[in-house]
Amino acid sequence: MRKVFVFIIISASLFSTMEVALKIAASDIDPFQMTFTRFLWGGLILIPFAVKELRKRAIVIKKDDLVYFLVLGAMNIVVSMTFFQFGVMYTKASSVAVVFCTNPMFTMLFAHFLTEEKMTRKKSMALIISIVGLVFIMNPMHLRQHNDLLGIVFAFASSVSFGLYSAFGKRKINKYGGIVQTSISFILGAIILLLFLMIMDKPIITGIHSDNFILMVYISIFVTGIGYLTYFMAMEYSNTSFASLVFFVKPALAPIVAVLVLKEVITWNTIVGIILILTGSYITLGTGNILKTTSDNERAVR
Repeated sequence: MRKVFVFIIISASLFSTMEVALKIAASDIDPFQMTFTRFLWGGLILIPFAVKELRKRAIVIKKDDLVYFLVLGAMNIVVSMTFFQFGVMYTKASSVAVVFCTNPMFTMLFAHFLTEEKMTRKKSMALIISIVGLVFIMNPMHLRQHNDLLGIVFAFASSVSFGLYSAFGKRKINKYGGIVQTSISFILGAIILLLFLMIMDKPIITGIHSDNFILMVYISIFVTGIGYLTYFMAMEYSNTSFASLVFFVKPALAPIVAVLVLKEVITWNTIVGIILILTGSYITLGTGNILKTTSDNERAVR
């Protein structure tokens, strides 16, 4: 159980800096190029660990496995994270962070149909409270301009598709492990996006230079590689509901990062929303079935 909390804290902390880092880098790098680069680098850095895990589990990757990883990569990188990057371009980093954190609602919904994890009354209550909190934070009646709405639409589309990706990824994560699944799906998804870059005549390397190289390393290796890895490791040792606590914690942290780095303003409605989201997190954390599943999975892994 303690191990799962460590994974969640690491993932939530890294993910909470993602929008701010991407917002800063977006001034130099095309959104398609950014998505391709960070997931290719993130996937490659995990390859040695993935190979070690494959040997440990005595798994030989076959055609059907590659198709599964290809679908995962397409869902996440080509669809969800491309929408996400456009969201960062068009509206505030803190807004994208909060809207994206609605994805556990869709993860639980899709998991109800794709996995053995079913929606319960307590989960539904927690999600409703959290969604109300997100509405408070967004304050949709006072959007600043058209670009805000466009950015929020992109962020919401990213959230829905990420929920499907998370639920679909849970189906075989116990077979492959988080490291293998994350690394291979990242690389295959990046390859698909590379083809799009070539077809659309988008830059592949141009725009990455000495001034933003360190930032790109942080985004690609730490936020993308390690952040996603710890998220799926938390899912591997527990379940989709418990791992999704990452996206209940993030709304409390991401706006603070945006204030400190980008000087964005946290309003009264944001504070109310954060309190509601934390309440939803507490209810989710207290779900007995989640804790039981976590303990059972840890014993199975041992």
